[in-house]
Amino acid sequence: MPINHPPRHGRRRPALVVLCFVQFMLVLDDNVVSVALPSMKEDLGFGAAGLAWVVNAYFLAFGGLLLLFGRMADLLGRRRVFLTGVALFGAASLVCGLAQEPWQLVAGRFVQGAGAAMASPAALALIALLFPGTEERARAFGIWGGIAALGGTMGLVISGALTGLASWRWIFLINLPVALAAVVLLPRLVPESRAGRAVRLDVPGAVLGTGALVALVYGLLRTGESGWGDTTAVGSLGLAVLLAVAFVAVEARTAEPLVPLSFLSFRIRAVANGTTLLYSAAMYAMAFLLMVHLQTVLGYRPLTAGLAYLPYGAGILVGMWLSSRAVARLGVRPALVMSFLISAAGLVMLSGVAPSDGYASGVLPGMLVTSLGCGLSLPALTVAALTGTTEENAGVGSAVLSSVQQVGGAVGVAVLVALASRRSDALAAREGTLHAATEGFSFALAVAAAVLVLGAVLLGTLLGKRHRPEGALDAAEAPVPHADRA
Repeated sequence: MPINHPPRHGRRRPALVVLCFVQFMLVLDDNVVSVALPSMKEDLGFGAAGLAWVVNAYFLAFGGLLLLFGRMADLLGRRRVFLTGVALFGAASLVCGLAQEPWQLVAGRFVQGAGAAMASPAALALIALLFPGTEERARAFGIWGGIAALGGTMGLVISGALTGLASWRWIFLINLPVALAAVVLLPRLVPESRAGRAVRLDVPGAVLGTGALVALVYGLLRTGESGWGDTTAVGSLGLAVLLAVAFVAVEARTAEPLVPLSFLSFRIRAVANGTTLLYSAAMYAMAFLLMVHLQTVLGYRPLTAGLAYLPYGAGILVGMWLSSRAVARLGVRPALVMSFLISAAGLVMLSGVAPSDGYASGVLPGMLVTSLGCGLSLPALTVAALTGTTEENAGVGSAVLSSVQQVGGAVGVAVLVALASRRSDALAAREGTLHAATEGFSFALAVAAAVLVLGAVLLGTLLGKRHRPEGALDAAEAPVPHADRA
């Protein structure tokens, strides 16, 4: 029997606050280790290859297990899976903070990623069900998207501050109060919800889908480390393709598929997820390349480079505040096209940053424009990607979106960083190292801007031309009411 009890209206906002703080913590851990890696290497005796897996283990588990745990949230209960994931994440954070050997830290990071893969899609599904109307969902996702983006930005700042002032161990231990508060508070604020009918877990689909994602993410991570000529990377990517083909074949014949093909073929969701892949690729690569550029070309210290991102967070907050208003007044399609073009303009501005430029005159203008577009786009993309989701498939819809974001980020870093490296290597001999690095950075960001323009074109042409001033979607594509409105 389904479990779908109506929440009290007054508890939805406190529940949203708790869910957003947890997402902030999960996204923060995507890159919180970046600045602290040298200290970890010195304290625990990491080799160069092992140190990379402090980052990669988290991405591999997070990106690879999202689909499986998203579907499990629909079947077993979204609140239950969310709380289990948060508790697992908190326990793994404690292991990371107390690690005495390299393998303990890497194992803890993998379990952290698994906990994040449980909690993140379940949380997003709960928000989608708590806020069913187009405008209120846009506002809720605006807060969610903004807080998540801030987590990515603040990870660099917090990592630099804690590593410099205390110890790298505190970048993990600060997760414990957030996890504990969520486990205590959320059961009082959010009722349990699960699919409205008894559904079995599609085990073959789960194995194939999870295997395809793990192989894809691993192949992309390996490519980022060793290049596209690495045989292990190529083999992993080839395996991912084979498993994905088998997954589609199995899902087409299964009575209760892990991801119904009809879900993926729904036009507005398909376009939203496809363009989210492009957006994530461009923005993850930008964040990586800009951090490297600030330190290696402009000469910033790690903490200074982290603090340089603070205005980026402010721009996201402004964009987040404007996003729901843009969706309500213009509609989802125009709001998304505008946001992609704003972000593309910001990337073009950043691509022109030269070694002689100051922060205020060179870096800051492009950073603010890019962050404004980011704050505008993420909530609207989430609204579009979860259009039409119900208590039957809210978890899998959230997991698909989160998987697309993770894979897009891995693709962007692997491809665009490789482009930057090739460009700089080709010019280094005759142009000098500093100029060559700048040219590589500029070229990669220009390509990222072109990717966003392509996304804007796809959104403008594929989402349809019908428009309502109130921002509502077409009736056939409107979000389906859920249990708390039944």
